[in-house]
Amino acid sequence: MVQRKSEIVLWKDREWSQIDGEPCRVTDFDTLGSFVDANGKVHAGTRLMPYGSITLECKRLGTNVTGYICHKMDFQHLWAAFRERKIGKDEEVIIFWTRKQYKWKLTNLLAFTMPKLQVWVCHKGAYELMTDPKGNPELSGMAWFAAIRPLVQWKPPVMR
Repeated sequence: MVQRKSEIVLWKDREWSQIDGEPCRVTDFDTLGSFVDANGKVHAGTRLMPYGSITLECKRLGTNVTGYICHKMDFQHLWAAFRERKIGKDEEVIIFWTRKQYKWKLTNLLAFTMPKLQVWVCHKGAYELMTDPKGNPELSGMAWFAAIRPLVQWKPPVMR
């Protein structure tokens, strides 16, 4: 079955801000010709296009939402998760797009130039627990926290 892309596209901050701070599951990562070399340097596919795109699922927006990755560090973190680390069959990638977690107030004035994605690799099922905490009533407290805790995460250094 061919999965259709949603008509919802997140490109600019005002579009991404609809999901500020919400967990979203990434179902696909497309590099659009960009890559990270062995020295960690990002090479853009073209200068006029984003570094990559992701297909994601968010509680607020639904499934098959297309998000474009326009910041170099956000692309590096997705590359690290999908291309370097690789995602196992029992794992999923969850992102949080936010402009509210910067360490310094001055950073908020420059937020348009800052990275905005936190990338987590979690056990499969973590997204459902995050978006519907009452969906699994036998999990609570530390067991619930352990089930959603990331196995590995990438967070921009400018964020708390």
